[in-house]
Amino acid sequence: MKPEILQLNPILVPSINDKLDALYTMRRYYEQDDKDAYIREIGPRIRGVITGGHTGISRALMAQLPVLQVVAVNGVGTDAVDLAHARERGIPVTGTFGALTEDVADMALGLMLAVCRNLCSVDRFVRDGLWVQHPQPGAIPLARRLSGMRVGIVGMGRVGRAVATRAAAFGCAIAYTDLAAIDSLPWHFVGELRRLAEGSDMLVLCAAADKAEGIVDAQILQALGSGGFLVNIARGRLVNEPDLVQALQAGVIAGAGLDVFVDEPHVPAALRGMEQVVLQAHRASATIESRTAMGEMVLASLADALAGRRPENSLTT
Repeated sequence: MKPEILQLNPILVPSINDKLDALYTMRRYYEQDDKDAYIREIGPRIRGVITGGHTGISRALMAQLPVLQVVAVNGVGTDAVDLAHARERGIPVTGTFGALTEDVADMALGLMLAVCRNLCSVDRFVRDGLWVQHPQPGAIPLARRLSGMRVGIVGMGRVGRAVATRAAAFGCAIAYTDLAAIDSLPWHFVGELRRLAEGSDMLVLCAAADKAEGIVDAQILQALGSGGFLVNIARGRLVNEPDLVQALQAGVIAGAGLDVFVDEPHVPAALRGMEQVVLQAHRASATIESRTAMGEMVLASLADALAGRRPENSLTT
C-alpha cells in the first residue's frame, strides 16, 4: 500500500500533483466538509503532512497523527507550525528554502519601481480614458527615480542579499540591519532599525522574523521621512498597519509597495484607496518556476523522511 499523506493546502502545479498521486495516497484535507470526522477516520494512518507557511499545522492536529513522520511546508514560513512539539516527537519539519529567492527578490524590485514611478496609478489613468481628457503634462504628478536611492534592507538572508544585488545594479547605496553584521557582505551594516530608516530613501523588509511583530511602527516611519518609501515582501505583521495607514494619509512617508498583510486576505480599506500605494496578493513566489521547484523540494522531503533519512531542509531533526 502507498503511504498516506495529508495535504492541508492545494499545490497549483499539475506535474507535482501527478507525482504525489503516483507515489502516495493523497488525503486532501482542504476539500473536506467535515474535517474533524475526516481526521478521526484517516489520522491513525497518516505518515506525512504537506502544508503551507500560512496554514502550518497545530499541535492539536499533529496529536491526532500518531505515525506522522514528516511535515513538509510548501514555503519558507514555519511560524504556524508547532516546532517544539515536532522536536519532542522527532518529526522533521521542512521548508522550501532557496526555491523562491529569485522571484521574491524580483517582486521587491517590481514594487520598488512601481511605487517610485507611479506605474499602477498611471496605468489606471490611461485605462480609464483620463489621458485623453487631461493630455497636459501636469495632469500626472512627477515620479521619483529609483536609480541612486539609498536602500535599507531589513533582514540580510537569501532574499535580502538577492534584493541588494538587484538594487546595487541600479546604482543604489545599500545598507542593512540584521541580528549581527555579516562580515562576508560588502554592504554597510546598521545595528538599529531606526538609524537604518533615517539613512534610507527606500526601506525593504526581507526578514523572516517569525517572532517579530510591529517593528515598523510610527517611530520608524517618521524616521524614514516624507520622501521615503516602504516595501514589504516578508511578513505582514512586521508592520504596524494602523501606523502605516496614518503615516501615508498624513504624508509622513511618500508611498508603499506591499505584498503581505497582517490579516490576509483582508487589506485595510484605507490602503486600497491610496494612489501612492501598490498592492499585491502575497504573490512574490507565485511563478511557475518557483512553485515547481518548491513542489520538487516537498517531494524530496517526503521521500527522505519516509525512507528513514533526515530531509535536507529539516529544521527540527
